Amino acid sequence: MQPKAIWALIITGAAGFMAALDNLVVTTALPSIRKDLGGAMEDLEWTVNAYTLTFAVLLMSGAALGDRFGRRKLFVTGLVIFTAASAAAALAPGIEALIAARAVQGVGAAITMPLTLTLLTAAVPADRRGLAYGIKGAVDGLAVVGGPLIGGTLTEHVSWQWIFWLNVPLGLALIPLARLRLDESRAENARLDLPGTLLVSGGLFGVVYGLINAHAHGWTSPGVLTALIAGGTLLAAFVRHGFRAERPMLPMRLFKNRAFAGVNAASVFMFLGMFGSIFLLSQFLQNALGYSPTEAGLRMLPWTGMPMIAAPLSGHLADRIGSRPVVVTALALQALGLAHFALVMSPDVSYAAQLPGLIVSGIGMGLFFAPAAKLVMSSVRPAEQGMASGANNALREVGGALGVAVLASLFSAQGGYGSPRRFLDGLIPALWAGAAAVALGALAAALIPAHRGTPHRSGAPAHRPGRRALTHAPAAARALPPTHPLGNCRVLHREEGRTAATACRGAGKSAAATGGRRADQRHPQAREREGSGHRLPEEGRTGATPRQGSGKAAATVCRKRGGPAPPPGRELEGSGHRLPEEERERQQPPLQKGPGDCRREGDGGAGGVSECCRIFVGGARGDRWGGRFRP
Repeated sequence: MQPKAIWALIITGAAGFMAALDNLVVTTALPSIRKDLGGAMEDLEWTVNAYTLTFAVLLMSGAALGDRFGRRKLFVTGLVIFTAASAAAALAPGIEALIAARAVQGVGAAITMPLTLTLLTAAVPADRRGLAYGIKGAVDGLAVVGGPLIGGTLTEHVSWQWIFWLNVPLGLALIPLARLRLDESRAENARLDLPGTLLVSGGLFGVVYGLINAHAHGWTSPGVLTALIAGGTLLAAFVRHGFRAERPMLPMRLFKNRAFAGVNAASVFMFLGMFGSIFLLSQFLQNALGYSPTEAGLRMLPWTGMPMIAAPLSGHLADRIGSRPVVVTALALQALGLAHFALVMSPDVSYAAQLPGLIVSGIGMGLFFAPAAKLVMSSVRPAEQGMASGANNALREVGGALGVAVLASLFSAQGGYGSPRRFLDGLIPALWAGAAAVALGALAAALIPAHRGTPHRSGAPAHRPGRRALTHAPAAARALPPTHPLGNCRVLHREEGRTAATACRGAGKSAAATGGRRADQRHPQAREREGSGHRLPEEGRTGATPRQGSGKAAATVCRKRGGPAPPPGRELEGSGHRLPEEERERQQPPLQKGPGDCRREGDGGAGGVSECCRIFVGGARGDRWGGRFRP
């Protein structure tokens, strides 16, 4: 990777580590905090929940603000807020001040976290993003699972305040680095959707607040029911707003994409099972088995360490075989690990009996993050990546809050803290519920359409299932015999994706370049990012038929060679010309080599330039792809 990409990975990885670490770093420090600051058990729970609440509620708003005002600018702002709030938490004189500082920490994390993925995507070349996502996923996974270990070690050997002081020097180092090493970016023509921001923030607040309080007050208590109903109503209004508004902060049409919807559902179920299980298992090791905070954290080390090994591998696998099978495998392993815990747990369970579950769960978690991030970011256009990242992170946090609430409620209904046996009576049903939730996530991921076809050199898929994707004619096309009446044009069909491309040879570079610019200018809504694999916006997919004479790149390149005008058939892209029916249906062998850009080659020893023109011909449903041509 280039230095720019390496710096982006370091900065976003460190910022993501801080934000993810503070989710659970306080859990092993709660007894010491209570001893120093006082407070009831409910107050101690809010030292954890205040962070989760503001983090989950403002994640989507943070992403939207970054798209509107500049991602680097908002990223730095979030770092400043998070660092200052960490210092305030370390200096808190009482439990109320600590809870308030934790809430402000969540605000900073909500601004920073979704922008880490967007800034990393912008800085890393597409063919290296799988590796970058894998490394970042390993760091995030280490922070989530390592939170209890780090918190327990600092609390036992220094003081609980140092779990917050730890963020201060790191934040102070990242702020100038981000300003110097990250490029500014923002979504094109982005504007702040104030009604959508208010609806989603209020809705998430009600839902997360209700979930957090359900454990302490019961699911049927008036306060919990009111919060859940009000939050659900506001979120329903947000969904309606996303369908009806001209430019909403989260277009609901994104969820019509099965990949985007599936990976978000899988993320919710995965975090539900993982967060709830870690919350209870860390307490089991201390309360039932009698380990100190450091000893409990060390015994969780296989779960903590496996993501460091598995996550980079998952990025490589996602680049090679696709993201879906890696995500399904990851969630299946995570479910098996939790099921193993439920089967072997007893008051005198040995560490050797727990070890397989720790290792399998750690591998599963490590394999999940990179391909899931890749699915989210590749299923939307570049201008929508900020909102997509914010939505995914918000849903993860909601899943985590839901997991703690649901599994803790199951634990309280069946067991308690009175004895190891009593603790196990509640822990085992909760672990089975966590395993079932992660298994549902694996099922949701399995329903994501499989990626088939040759990837671009950029790393993006050449097409998306059920849609036509932009396909470049590879150099291998030049070896095929001429099959098209348009001079030296050769039609190459790709049966799997029902797409086709036409490679034209021998034309002057200027003719193709001029025509290509004209096509882009005349049809901006229907233009697809070259080589990105991103899907067109809804308005682009339902656009009007091409105008006569507009976007003549393909036809101009071919006709410069003196070829005849094409006979009646289906229209070329934006050219006003049509291909004959028999040529449309003609099937050639699928492209085997990775498609790329137009390549220079000698032309009769003159050093000329050959240009590839992209012509989309009809497949079974090609007449409406992107609104580019119709029968």
